[in-house]
Amino acid sequence: MGKLEQLRDIKEHLAQGGGQKRIDSQHAKGKLTARERLDILFDANSFVEIDAFVKHRSVNFDMAGKDLPGDGVVTGYGQIDGRLVFAFAQDFTVSGGSLGEYHANKIVKVQEMALKMGCPCVGLQDSGGARVEEGVAALSGFGKIFFNNTISSGVIPQISVIMGPCAGGAVYSPAITDFVFMVDKTSQMFITGPAVIKTVTGEEVTAEKLGGAMTHNTISGVAHFVGKDDEDTLMQVRELLSYLPSNNMESAPIIPTNDDVNRMIPELNEIIPDNPNKAYDMYEVVKALADDGKILDVMPHYAKNMITCFIRIDGQCVGVIANQPKFGAGCLDINASDKAARFIRRCDCFNIPLLTIEDVPGFLPGTDQEFGGIIRHGAKMLYAYCEATVPKITVILRKAYGGAYIGMCNKELGADIVMAWPSAQIAVMGASGAVNIISSVKKEIKAADDPIAVRQQKIDEYEETFNNPYVAAALGYVEDVIEPATTRQKVAGALDMLATKRESLPAKKHGNIPL
Repeated sequence: MGKLEQLRDIKEHLAQGGGQKRIDSQHAKGKLTARERLDILFDANSFVEIDAFVKHRSVNFDMAGKDLPGDGVVTGYGQIDGRLVFAFAQDFTVSGGSLGEYHANKIVKVQEMALKMGCPCVGLQDSGGARVEEGVAALSGFGKIFFNNTISSGVIPQISVIMGPCAGGAVYSPAITDFVFMVDKTSQMFITGPAVIKTVTGEEVTAEKLGGAMTHNTISGVAHFVGKDDEDTLMQVRELLSYLPSNNMESAPIIPTNDDVNRMIPELNEIIPDNPNKAYDMYEVVKALADDGKILDVMPHYAKNMITCFIRIDGQCVGVIANQPKFGAGCLDINASDKAARFIRRCDCFNIPLLTIEDVPGFLPGTDQEFGGIIRHGAKMLYAYCEATVPKITVILRKAYGGAYIGMCNKELGADIVMAWPSAQIAVMGASGAVNIISSVKKEIKAADDPIAVRQQKIDEYEETFNNPYVAAALGYVEDVIEPATTRQKVAGALDMLATKRESLPAKKHGNIPL
């Protein structure tokens, strides 16, 4: 056999991973192979594999004679929409995708290359976990990966895609990365599996309920996106990357649009109900502002009282944080605060301007919230806004009460431009609550012949005096009171003005966010 034929045979063997039987088993579970996934993720014929010939060095437990092609992981680089991206894909057909020393070294090399080149790194995870036969060497590999995740954080986008099992220590790499995708029904994440939980606590739970895609997208908040199958999930990853820059020194790509930046939105003039306690759908506002009505919703199933999404305005990527009156009246609570804080920091890392759309009655009251640490969790959101140096624009649609008004990025938290609709109510609290607290008003109501009528009169006076945007505008806390229909053009104009914003924080090692 000639040398070229030998090379071709070796590469063909490597490309088969664990062999046709295991490939068929993977397909039977509704899962694609590592290389099939990479073919979908990257532009056609652009992926370049590296370290395909790497082998494990383990000799214990009969490992010396085991052939593990590529040591169970495919690594390399290619183009996504013409931009350089690095990736690794664990190959479940090879020893269950288990992570050994050289498997980890391949991942570490790709991470380091991505950091040097200033390019996103995508990890496709499908693994039974640490390779038990390699013991502490496998655990060392996890440590190296976690370290690189942390060093790269805020420098290059890191995306984890859970496409099968991800258990034990393996879950912490995705948790450190910027975004986590999961595949419905075929991916799970957990520290300890159902069998261990039953042994230790006596609880019985299925793997899907314990760590399935919807569990982590709705309850735990560990994951940010869910796809219906491998292909759908990978196409979502491609879409997300189109909203992100390659690194922290660049801006997100500008995507040409035919949507007029000065487009009026007359329907917004009528969207706020006359009854201040009646809900409306904030998504209608966000989509109306976006180019072609398109949004990329981040964590759509978690903390639904808070919307965090990417949109484009005149082709520029903008991160939107918005209260959702349809859920919990748009109150801020523990989960909403965490969701918003992480999103704000992601946007700030990658030079994405922030648009805050506000309609918030306050922080959610209750012992569950107080015992759960709403003070600490709410402070994360305040901290994130204060620390962010990207352009920050706030639009107040209706309620902006008390500490929640501050928490949704008022002037003092660093908002560059604050606009308000005529329907805005900017005050310490609602009028009905205020008249119950102001001592002079309470005395007047108590002494009145018709206390109900006097109380309503005082509520009306408070509404007229405070629950409007003009007091705040007169004091300079609001730059402009605008017609709702003009919101898109006003925000676009503010973004243009803020394009050259330069702001830096005091020199320090790092801040101490209230985690």
